[in-house]
Amino acid sequence: MYAENEKVLPASITDIMQGAYIDYSMSVIISRALPDVRDGMKPVQRRILYAMLREGLLHNRAFDKCAGVVGEVLKNYHPHGDSSVYDTLVRLAQDWVMGYPLVMPQGNFGSIDGDSAAAYRYTECKLSALAEELLRDIDEDTVDFVPNYKESTTEPSVLPSALPALLMNGSTGIAVGMTTNIPPHNLGELIDATCAIIDNPSISIDEIIKLLPGPDFPTGGVITGRSGIESYMKTGKGIVKMRGVAHVEDLKNGKEQIVITEIPYNVNRAALVEKIADLVSEKVITEISDLRDESDKNTRIVIELKRGEAPRVVLNKLYKHTPLESSFGAILLALDKRRPKQMNIKEMIECYIEHRRDVIYRRTQFLLRKAEDRAHILEGFKIALNNLDDFVKIIRASKNRDEAKSSLMAKYPLSERQTNAILDMRLYQLTGLEREKIENEYMELMKLIQEYRSILENEHKLLKVIKEDLQEMRKKYAGVRRTQIVAEEGEFRMEDVIANEGCIITVSHNGFIKRTGVSAYRSQKRGGKGVIGSGQYDEDFIEHLFTASTHDYIMFFMNNGRVYVHKVYEIPEGTRISKGRSIKNVLDLQPDEKVAAMICVKNLDDADKSLIMATKNGVVKKTVLSDYKNCRKGGIIGINLDEGDDLIGVVLAEKDSEVVLITYAGMSIRFSENDLRAQGRATRGVRGVTLKKENDCVKAVVVVDSGSTLLIAGELGQGKRTNYDEYRLQNRGGSGVIAIKTHGVAGALSVREDDEIMMFTQGGQAVRSPVKDIRVIGRTTQGVRLINLAEGDKLVGISRVVNTRDGDDVSAEEGGVEGNAEASSSEPAQE
Repeated sequence: MYAENEKVLPASITDIMQGAYIDYSMSVIISRALPDVRDGMKPVQRRILYAMLREGLLHNRAFDKCAGVVGEVLKNYHPHGDSSVYDTLVRLAQDWVMGYPLVMPQGNFGSIDGDSAAAYRYTECKLSALAEELLRDIDEDTVDFVPNYKESTTEPSVLPSALPALLMNGSTGIAVGMTTNIPPHNLGELIDATCAIIDNPSISIDEIIKLLPGPDFPTGGVITGRSGIESYMKTGKGIVKMRGVAHVEDLKNGKEQIVITEIPYNVNRAALVEKIADLVSEKVITEISDLRDESDKNTRIVIELKRGEAPRVVLNKLYKHTPLESSFGAILLALDKRRPKQMNIKEMIECYIEHRRDVIYRRTQFLLRKAEDRAHILEGFKIALNNLDDFVKIIRASKNRDEAKSSLMAKYPLSERQTNAILDMRLYQLTGLEREKIENEYMELMKLIQEYRSILENEHKLLKVIKEDLQEMRKKYAGVRRTQIVAEEGEFRMEDVIANEGCIITVSHNGFIKRTGVSAYRSQKRGGKGVIGSGQYDEDFIEHLFTASTHDYIMFFMNNGRVYVHKVYEIPEGTRISKGRSIKNVLDLQPDEKVAAMICVKNLDDADKSLIMATKNGVVKKTVLSDYKNCRKGGIIGINLDEGDDLIGVVLAEKDSEVVLITYAGMSIRFSENDLRAQGRATRGVRGVTLKKENDCVKAVVVVDSGSTLLIAGELGQGKRTNYDEYRLQNRGGSGVIAIKTHGVAGALSVREDDEIMMFTQGGQAVRSPVKDIRVIGRTTQGVRLINLAEGDKLVGISRVVNTRDGDDVSAEEGGVEGNAEASSSEPAQE
C-alpha cells in the first residue's frame, strides 16, 4: 500500500540504472581516481596532506602516529575505508614509488620487494619539506575552500602547489572507461621547461624535449629509445621502454658474474629474482651457476655465470624473459576544470602555469589588503602622536571609551578602527623610540604596497614572481637525473655513422648541387694554369662554391630572399667530374629560385650572432640567427626584396663587428653592424650603399677581421690584399671609397696569411693557390696577377679553403664561413 500523500511515477529500470551508473562513473572520475592537473593530487592525497598540516606535522617537528592522521582524514575529509587512506599515505612516503616523497616515514613502510607496511598503529609520519611547499600560502586566500562532506569545516579544492607535482611525481589511476599513467620527471629539468614556456609561450614541444628529455624514475634504470618519449610528450600517449642497469665483474676463479644494480620502475625486486630462478630451473637460461640477492637499501642482484659463458648473451635472455626489460605505458590524462582531458606535455605545464598565476595573483591581493589594513592603523597612530597632548586631554575629559571614541572621530579624520587602535595603545608606545618604529614601519609598508600593486598591474612582473619562486625551489630540491636515456639498439642518429670531415659544396648555374672531398683539388703556386676543365654540361657552369663540414647546418639563401636549412651530410655526394643532383630534388624550391648565398653554422640556437644580408641594389638587413632555427622543409622568408632586386650575399656577424660592401665598379663602404637594428625575417632592410655608376651593383659582403686582410679579385685575373685599416669607418648609405682599380670585380674575401683560395673561370679552369703569395698593397691599386687566363676567358668567382682541426683540407669555420663567392665556372676536371 502507498502512503496517503505519496506519488508514484512509472519509470524504466534501464533508465534508472543508466542514470545511476553515469553518476557513479563521474564520482569515480572526479572524486577518486584522477589527479587534478593543477596540483597533481587526487582528493585523498590532497586531504591527507592538508590534515597533516592542520595537525602540525611539519618536517621540523616530531613524528606522530599514522593512526592519528588516518583518523583525522576519515573524521573530517574522506568518509571512506581506512585502508584506502593508509595505503595512499604509505605510497606518498615510499622513495621507490615517489621520486620526491611528500611524507617522511618512521617505521616499516614496506619495501621494493613487495613487503607491505606495518599497521598504522605502529608507524609514524610527518610532512616532508617539499610537501610543505605544495601547501605554502594556503592560508593567504590563494585557493578556494569548499565545505567538507558533513559541512562541519572546509577543505581546499586544490593546493597552491609551488612545484609542478603532477609531472614531478607522476600519477596512476583507473577510472570508469579511462585510465591515467603519468611518469615522474626530474624536478630541475621540469622547472627549466616551465620557465622556458613562461619566457616563450610559442615554444615547440621539440624544444621542450631538449630541456625535459624524458621521465626520471626513482629506481633509476635506463630508457631505451626516444620514440616513446616523443610520442607521449606530443600526443599524451606513448610506450616508454625501460631496462635495469647491470655490469659484469670478473671472479678469481676465472668466471664472470652479472651484477644488477638498478631495476625498472614499478618492478618487484623479489619477484624479479624469483623469475630468474624459475628460468634457471626450467632450463630456459642454462648459463647461470648461482643466483644471489645481496640487496640492502640499494639493489644488488648477483648472477654468477658458468665458466666460458658470454655475459652479453645472458643479459639479452634476461631482457627477453624477465621484467629486467619492461615498458611504461604513459597516458597524460588529468582533470582540467573538473573534466578529464588527455594532454601533451606542453598543455599540462601551461595548466600548471595558469594555476600558479592565479595563486600568486590572489596571494598578492591578500598581502596588499593586509598591508593596507596595517598602514591604515599606522596612519591613525601618526595622527595621534602628532596631536598627543590634545588626544590625552580629550580622553581624560571623556566619561567612558565610547565618549572618547566619538569625541576623537568628531575632531580628527579617523575611522572607527583607527580610533579603537589608538585607544588600545599602551603608554610605552608614546616614547620617542617607539614613535620612530611606527614611522619606519609605515615607510616599509608603503614600499610593499607599491610593489604589490605593480605585480597586480603588470603581467610580466607577475610571471617573473612565478619564475623566481620556481628557481628558488630548483636550488633547494632539484637533484641529478637518475634514469639515463640511450638510443635503442638499431636506433641511431646520422651524425653517429657519418664522419665529420671537410668537403666542398658546389651549385651550378643550371641548379645542380653536390658535395666533394676537398682533397680532389691540389694546391698550386700563384699564377698557375690550374686544373683543366672537364667540358661544359649544356653550357652549365659552377655558380657557387662553399666549404663546410659534414655535421654542420647549411643555410641556403635564395636570390628571391627565401631561406632553406639542411644538414651538410644531406647534400648528395659526388666526384669532381660528376654533374651532381638537381637542387630541386634536394630543396623544396619555388619556381625561378636560385641560390644566392650559403652559410654554415654549428647550431642555430645562437642568439648572440646575426645574419647580415646584402642585395644587388645595395640594401642591407640584420636578423638574429636564432630566428631561423624553426625552418620548415619548404623554406621560410629571410628578407623582403624590392622589385628587380636580388639577394647576393649573407655573412654571420658578432656583436659590435663591422661590415664591408664591395661593388662591381670597385667601390667599397665600411660600417658598423650597430648601424643596423635587428629586424624580423619578413622585412625589407635599409640602405647600405649608394650606387652612383651605371650598371654598378654589390658583388660581395664581408665581416671585418683585424687579423685578416681583404682580398679582392678582378675579372681580368688580377687581385690584391689590403689591410682593413685602409678602409675608414663610415655611416651606412654613402657611396663609399675606391677599393680596387679594375674593369670589374669578380669577388672579395676576408683571408688570413695561411689561408688558401680557389679561383674559378668562365672557361672551366679551377686554381687552388695559397694567400701568402698575394702581396698586401694599397687600396687604390690594380694588384698582381692571380691566374693566367686564356684568351676570352675571365675570372668569375673565388672561395676560401679552410683547414679543419682534424687536419682535413676543408671545413666550415666555427660559427660560419664567408663562402658567398659567386663562383661561375665549369666543373673541375681530373688533373
